[in-house]
Amino acid sequence: MTASPTEKIELGNQNIFFDRELSWVDFNHRVLEESFDKENPLLERLKFLCITESNLDEFFMVRVAGLLNLKNAGIEERSLNGKRTSETIAELYSKVGQFVKRQYESLDEILVELKENKIVVVQDPSELAGDDIQFVKNYYKREVSSILTPLAIDPSHPFPHILNRTLNLGITLYSDDDKNKAKELFAIVQVPSVLPRFLQLPPNKDTDVRRYFPLEEIIKLHLGDLFYGMNVKQIHTFKIVRDADISINEEQNIGDLLTTMKNELKNRMWGDAVRLDVHAGAGHIKELLRGLLELEEYQVMEIPTLLSLNDMMFFQSLEKTSHLKYSYPVPKSGFAAKKSESIFSEIRKNDHLLHHPYESFKSIEDMLKIASQDPKVLAIKMTLYRTSGDSPIIQFLGEAAENGKQVTVLVELKARFDEERNIRWAKKLEDSGVHVVYGVVGLKIHCKMLLIVRREDDKLNRYVHLGTGNYNSTTARFYTDLSLFTANPEITEDVAILFNTITSSGKMPRLSKIYAAPTFLKEEFLHLIQRETDNAKNGKQARVIFKMNSLVDPDVILKLYEASQAGVKIDLIIRGICCLRPGIPGVSDRINVRSIVGRYLEHSRIYSFENGGKPEVYLASADCMPRNFLRRIEVMFPILQDKHRKRIAKILELLLRDNTQARVLESDGTYTRLTPGDDDPAVNSQIDMVDI
Repeated sequence: MTASPTEKIELGNQNIFFDRELSWVDFNHRVLEESFDKENPLLERLKFLCITESNLDEFFMVRVAGLLNLKNAGIEERSLNGKRTSETIAELYSKVGQFVKRQYESLDEILVELKENKIVVVQDPSELAGDDIQFVKNYYKREVSSILTPLAIDPSHPFPHILNRTLNLGITLYSDDDKNKAKELFAIVQVPSVLPRFLQLPPNKDTDVRRYFPLEEIIKLHLGDLFYGMNVKQIHTFKIVRDADISINEEQNIGDLLTTMKNELKNRMWGDAVRLDVHAGAGHIKELLRGLLELEEYQVMEIPTLLSLNDMMFFQSLEKTSHLKYSYPVPKSGFAAKKSESIFSEIRKNDHLLHHPYESFKSIEDMLKIASQDPKVLAIKMTLYRTSGDSPIIQFLGEAAENGKQVTVLVELKARFDEERNIRWAKKLEDSGVHVVYGVVGLKIHCKMLLIVRREDDKLNRYVHLGTGNYNSTTARFYTDLSLFTANPEITEDVAILFNTITSSGKMPRLSKIYAAPTFLKEEFLHLIQRETDNAKNGKQARVIFKMNSLVDPDVILKLYEASQAGVKIDLIIRGICCLRPGIPGVSDRINVRSIVGRYLEHSRIYSFENGGKPEVYLASADCMPRNFLRRIEVMFPILQDKHRKRIAKILELLLRDNTQARVLESDGTYTRLTPGDDDPAVNSQIDMVDI
């Protein structure tokens, strides 16, 4: 739709907003494009494909499930662009259907190229040689048969609770005695997730080709062992995606949030079905499943070949495949000091800005290790939203408590799909003597903060680390994030107050340097944009550069439109969802939006304001979304030292020059991938960033 120059900048004007959910599908399309890009190594293309499957499942388990719950309750909410809930659902399933087709076009190309690289996925049992068949039979008897449980569906055996996202076989059978095949039996066999999805077949003596056979095909070959005296009529694989969002009434369960969360996690596997993936051509089995799951026709995705694409990540771990993957540069050390005195002295002299993964996350782990052993350190406070399974951070926090330090850790139990891991690590910390705070009623603790209190020259000094990303050493190798070590007294005082406010459930005060949600962040953020608008109107320098994961908040979008109208140049680098429509004449024609998708996940949040020639730069844990501003504890903190502001300006400038991985958002909602001109050098910001 082409908007007129007279579009009103107001909520309810559907012509100036994109739909949140449809924008997310467009983002996943951009990820899928990377699986087709032959500039990417083959196994990296496969990884992008697997990521799209994982993304899509989580999207259905939370966002689509939420929309369906509204529809089933008869609630027709309108999205920012005016679509009713039922309209959004219909368009979503239609777009996802087309998306799934593209996924399998990508898979077909990748499987062909894997074969060219002597990695073969054998999907047709007829391709098995005699020795292969015996090998598979022995494996089935040794490893598989004892695990399987055939489940018949009939009046005395109701439809079983099939776990979320598991791979299953739907089977129709008839008995040897039923010559007319009139008494059909329907049965289900779950493909065990405790076993590898792909079995490597014996090597051929004359070739070095590696061949792999799917586990579900192994089971199909041996159904006679499971259903004695029965004949198979049809057999097809299927997968159910269920509503897996966790919703608890924290006001009623405030006394036992941990127990409540554990109970809700058990229920997650049994939510209502929101999507059925089943082999194309399943026919009768598809209709049986659809009826049993009470799904509409549009909620069924017919899959041409291998279901559960995410299992193809198996091939990422194969040996002797380095030539089919990215070669990642070794991260710079950031800043390192062997002794506690020197590391704290370094931070007192200057703030230290780290850019991950180009600079090592180990600097943060080293800081915690030193603090845990330093007799002058009296207290450590930290937030943990997501952390890796083998995180040394957990170890160092536990050791600090065991060494007699006062250690407080705010663990967010409601970190979506990491709840179980966080519960495990929280209990481990408690066992070490750490004081663990399990979240805050009604809010998620999403800020990334570390506070260390140290006695120096008979006074207590504070040291702080703040970041845009999680304290997770695994994702820190593949996510771009920025983080800051500082001893600035105003910032450290703010962080100390914020920790005490969270743990005491007190009212959040206005802080000196830090803007915190849910109380003041949005208000101050809108004020900063308004200042640029006022500067432009008064003939002063005015520019905004924002980098974030998602832009959804309507008040921020409207304020950016007003700034554009006033003459402010606005560049937005938004990896994922963007509900702002750029290029509307007279409204957003000074706003440019780009998305960068590549080998690293662009995760850092940077907010830069020209401020009349006196630039201000902020880093944040928050995207511009209502949930970040209103339902989470977030922090946005300033970069005070000029050298660090200049470095961040160079980072943003490089991202805005990217002409290989960047896609530009057009006014009609499409994304156009940039390519270098004939005389232009190719700029891949994620590679070139190593030098900044």
